[in-house]
Amino acid sequence: MTESETKRSGELSKRQRYEKLVSDLYQDVYRYGFWLCKSQALAEDLVQETFLRAWRSLDSLQNDQAAKAWLFTILRREHARLYERYRPELVDIDEQVVIENENAEPESKMERKWLLDAINALEKDYREPLLLQVIGGFSGKEIASILDLNDNTVMTRLFRARSKIITRYNAIVDNS
Repeated sequence: MTESETKRSGELSKRQRYEKLVSDLYQDVYRYGFWLCKSQALAEDLVQETFLRAWRSLDSLQNDQAAKAWLFTILRREHARLYERYRPELVDIDEQVVIENENAEPESKMERKWLLDAINALEKDYREPLLLQVIGGFSGKEIASILDLNDNTVMTRLFRARSKIITRYNAIVDNS
């Protein structure tokens, strides 16, 4: 096999690996990006940049099982870089369209809105680990790695986030 054929077959396997990564994890990465920036257009840009950087660094990904955490870390860094460069136009999350089950009872729609409001009201230190767990499906240890925190700190923040949400949710339900 010539050097160019060897390179081409290696490139093909890299491309196949990358395409699998995109098809398996795009929705999760987008969902997390949207939660970070609250803007559909900005989330799409962040995800595109995330996957572009992932392509460039794909050889550094040793274990495909760690790909989700790796992509979330890239996305978080891209999101942080965004604020170093410029101030994006803020979009009110209440104006965003969320596709809901039309058959859902009005009561359950209202409860979901209260829950989302409670999550959005959390301080960033509590909201971010909770979203990584709920949206990303990461364990406490994986969240600690992504956020560069101690495992115990993450578990404490998750516990406090849930407690704050329950307290706020109960207060809203009791007042209605």
